[in-house]
Amino acid sequence: MPLDDIRKVKLEKLEKLRKAGIDPYPAVSERTMSVAEALADFDNLVSSKKSLTLAGRIMARRGHGGLVFFDINDGSTPSASSGQVSLTTSSKIQGVAKEDILGAAAFKFFNDLIDIGDIIEVSGTLFTTSKLEKSIQAQSIRLLTKALLPLPEKWHGLQDVEERYRKRYLDLIMNPAVKDVFVVRSKIVEAIREFLLERDYLEVQTPILQAIYGGGSARPFVSKLNALDMKVYMRIANELYLKRLVVGGMEKVFEFSVDFRNEGIDRSHNPEFMLFEAMTAYKDYNFGMDIIEDITEYTVKKITGSTKIKYQDTELDFKKPWRRVSMRDAIMEYAEINIETISDRDLKKFLETHKIDLTGEYTRGNAIMAVTEEFCEKNFIQPTMLYDYPVETSPLSKRKASNLKYAERFEQYIYGMEVGNNYSELNDPEVLSENWRQQEEALKKGDEEAQRMDKDFINALEIGMPPTCGIAISIDRMTMLLTDQNSIRDVILFPFMRPKDK
Repeated sequence: MPLDDIRKVKLEKLEKLRKAGIDPYPAVSERTMSVAEALADFDNLVSSKKSLTLAGRIMARRGHGGLVFFDINDGSTPSASSGQVSLTTSSKIQGVAKEDILGAAAFKFFNDLIDIGDIIEVSGTLFTTSKLEKSIQAQSIRLLTKALLPLPEKWHGLQDVEERYRKRYLDLIMNPAVKDVFVVRSKIVEAIREFLLERDYLEVQTPILQAIYGGGSARPFVSKLNALDMKVYMRIANELYLKRLVVGGMEKVFEFSVDFRNEGIDRSHNPEFMLFEAMTAYKDYNFGMDIIEDITEYTVKKITGSTKIKYQDTELDFKKPWRRVSMRDAIMEYAEINIETISDRDLKKFLETHKIDLTGEYTRGNAIMAVTEEFCEKNFIQPTMLYDYPVETSPLSKRKASNLKYAERFEQYIYGMEVGNNYSELNDPEVLSENWRQQEEALKKGDEEAQRMDKDFINALEIGMPPTCGIAISIDRMTMLLTDQNSIRDVILFPFMRPKDK
């Protein structure tokens, strides 16, 4: 039947309900427990013959004559006493409607005016059928929400991936396992927060709208603040504000920030994303590597009960210590060139031979980064710390005292994917000013991802910032790993989608 015809039939039923004095959208339910709670205490509730009230969406119905079986799902999730995430799908229970128990009028109401997709309230007692199906014997049924559009067919109606992202509400209804992904995502944030609060870190909030964007190399989203008639930017990172707090004496701070970058969209990038960042005063990037290992191992074990997970059929082990390798050694191993001795001429020839394109002008640092991306990153399957980056590509990082060509910066990689960017924070205002002057020159030459001078931040550094370590973890990418998802769009409830008419 065409969709318009189905909706017309449902509207006719809606009108009949209203004429009968039945509110098809009451304000409150009398539910006494969730389906998950009922199933968890099922045996005791059966023994006690206690009457209870459940509520949920009708997902299926079958039967004939004076007997109808139906499935309701309320989206509740079984809890785990250990604190680990229960990855069972959302709770479903079978309802049994009998004409001789409900009464002829109530049974006819249920049969004639209630459809699959409607949300109902069922009062009755729990029992197990002869086929060992856990069920509730309906003594009364009340409509809570009349649906005017049908649910997609279970096997054929919501197969289009793009449609699943556009209509996440239908995706969650028809594919209960999708909810598990977002339960895990929430638990990742909860575990990281718990880890840090136990160690006396303070959670803070920093501005999303900024007069000067900074803290990373990316093209920003631009907006306008009408009240002040000024251009503003959606933040690309929050780290400059976190460091201002360190200057002010807040030595251990963190934030879960939603950041925005006006860049490409692919399996691991979305214009809007969530990042965890933290600053720790009086520490350097060696501490950062240690605490990233600690946080990640704690989070994985808290959620899964183990340090080992399966991702894309590969076992990953998050137990510390992780592999730590310098960028120089990684390039030597995987690209078989020595970045300490190779000339710029030979490095350019190497790029040309392997058809490696640079973003922006040639610099030795950009070339080294490009070689790393092409040859090294894909080999970092098990959790790996890649450290000591070219100083030209790390304007906010401290230089390595033993070799000024490198910055005290590291990124953690898992399954070939960068999960965070971390460093010993540059706190020398004169060096940072010079770095930003060079960045602004690159901006003038067309590098849209170059950083801008932030004079107020320079002023903050001139007040004095102690040695500080900054760390970061992509919440989206960690969720991908812990839920075995191949695309970032599967771990963002409402990923940005191109309009259908484009």
